[in-house]
Amino acid sequence: MIWDAIGNILKPVGDIVDNVVTTKEEAGQLKNEMQQIINQAQAAALEYDKKLLDSRTQIVKAETQGQSWLQRNWRPILMLSIVAIVVNNYLIYPYLSLFWEGAQVLDLPGGLWALMTTGVGGYIVGRSGEKISDNLKK
Repeated sequence: MIWDAIGNILKPVGDIVDNVVTTKEEAGQLKNEMQQIINQAQAAALEYDKKLLDSRTQIVKAETQGQSWLQRNWRPILMLSIVAIVVNNYLIYPYLSLFWEGAQVLDLPGGLWALMTTGVGGYIVGRSGEKISDNLKK
């Protein structure tokens, strides 16, 4: 994730330190300081990811506990609608087109496909986050 990227970006700086600094003690001290900076950046990125996941979880939780039926169910309805289009295009249409020339492929814009993959990914991340937080509480 992002904390790995931070480490990968700052790692070549250690090689530069080896080439610029003349004594091994100075190089070791600089590398230790850089490692501390990397560790702090990784911890900050992890904390940010946790806060972001918590805020997304709170939004979904508020929607599922809302007063309106539509407020509680708009996400599942949208996901099921997109899945229905995918099922039509990849399961129903190929079969029907063998027997009926009027079979229709439904248009699925790239944005809806991205929305579906994001929704499924968000669901998986959300469920994983819930399980992790339950384990951490124990």
